[in-house]
Amino acid sequence: MIIRRKTKKLKILLISSILITTIMSCNNEKVIDAKDISVSGTMEAELTAPPNVPKPIGDRKAKKLLVNMEILEQEGTMTDGTTYMYWTFGGTVPGSFIRTRIGDEVEFTLSNHPDNKLPHNIDLHAVTGPGGGATSSFVAPGHEKTFSFKTLNPGLYVYHCATAPVGMHIANGMYGLILVEPEGGLPKVDKEYYIMQGDFYTKGVNGEPGLQAFDMKKAVDENADYVVFNGKVGALTGDNAITANVGETVRLYVGNGGPNLTSSFHVIGEIFDNVHIEGGSLLNKNVQTTSIPAGGAAIVDFKVDVPGTLILVDHAIFRAFNKGALGMLKVKGNEEKQLYSGVMQEGIYNPEGATLQEMPDDGKETVVVQTGEKSLAEKIASGKSLYNKTCFACHQANGEGIPNAFPPLANSDYLNADVKRAISIIVNGKSGEIEVNGKTYNSVMTKQTLTDTEVADVLTYVYNTWGNNKTNVKVSTVQEVKSQH
Repeated sequence: MIIRRKTKKLKILLISSILITTIMSCNNEKVIDAKDISVSGTMEAELTAPPNVPKPIGDRKAKKLLVNMEILEQEGTMTDGTTYMYWTFGGTVPGSFIRTRIGDEVEFTLSNHPDNKLPHNIDLHAVTGPGGGATSSFVAPGHEKTFSFKTLNPGLYVYHCATAPVGMHIANGMYGLILVEPEGGLPKVDKEYYIMQGDFYTKGVNGEPGLQAFDMKKAVDENADYVVFNGKVGALTGDNAITANVGETVRLYVGNGGPNLTSSFHVIGEIFDNVHIEGGSLLNKNVQTTSIPAGGAAIVDFKVDVPGTLILVDHAIFRAFNKGALGMLKVKGNEEKQLYSGVMQEGIYNPEGATLQEMPDDGKETVVVQTGEKSLAEKIASGKSLYNKTCFACHQANGEGIPNAFPPLANSDYLNADVKRAISIIVNGKSGEIEVNGKTYNSVMTKQTLTDTEVADVLTYVYNTWGNNKTNVKVSTVQEVKSQH
């Protein structure tokens, strides 16, 4: 009995020793740190517009990779009859697809087209460093900025503008994807596509014709008029549908620019064979729907086995059929009756758009009561708080503005000359050239969604600060100006 116990203890000790030796051996195994990967040569990055992606990296060596991207503010189609002023990286929403590999040294040049009205920058989630590059890339119209970074982590990453107000810049289409491939590249597939979801907020309701302006109130309330793939309703339907052939493997690089909504990405009629969860290295298999957070991404792979039209949706389903988050993958090839023998019927899974149906209600409306006048001290205190929330980023802490972009509010001859004009600019917005303190500015002042009291408060603060004329702006004056428009 004693001998058996000793033998058992010796076996346990031996197994433990083997395990410890194995662990120590693994720990001592040399792991290549991306920081130590040396680059060989220089090349210009291939950038592509959605839904296309650059050719795979494969087993190429790490390079000094030159990325040149231009910011363009331009009008485009949101849906039939409805246009929108998009702010873009590379002229598309989402912005150009950037493909790199681990260990690349990226030299990134961001240029802001001279005809643009606003300054911008870029925050790349693939960057390890302050602001993801945003702190180094703030650029006024007509200028360019260059910064560099090394790609340290493989994965699929979002990039976006981070100029205040950050949400507004993202909501106007300033986002895209950058892929960092692992050593040796990703497994080969037959087809690859680039898809990115975004939510848009317009003054008019879904489908209202004409050029629609951005609505900050709806954006803050997360009440999207449109939720779309690749920047517009129908970007991936009809003649714009992506394609494949029966038997091919398809890889989708799927991002979510937000700015607010999480995507429940699903392909009707397919199951994802592989999902790179949140765009990282962890693989999940046999997935029906994958969650992609705002500012996140996923890589999904699947093989198409039967012909027909597969429908891409955000499975928060009203977004798909009523707000635009619907795309198509058209698959050609011979039928496989053993796999699927259903009768094909047209009209299934077509977008429904803004033809909304509602249950009857009691017709009651909420009445908003405007508050009355405050004391001068109360207005200045309230106005300072509002200024720091809504005006600070563009006009700066001391009202000095930003050269070549935003005019100063401090000692401003333009501001002090006409209070009612200043109210109108806050209430209605302003674009085009103005002259302030002898200098010409040609930018955009966005319309502010403020109550009459808030307009009076913030202007009273500005007029009573930085050497301005100490006007006490009345709520009644704000209402008078608003009634004239």
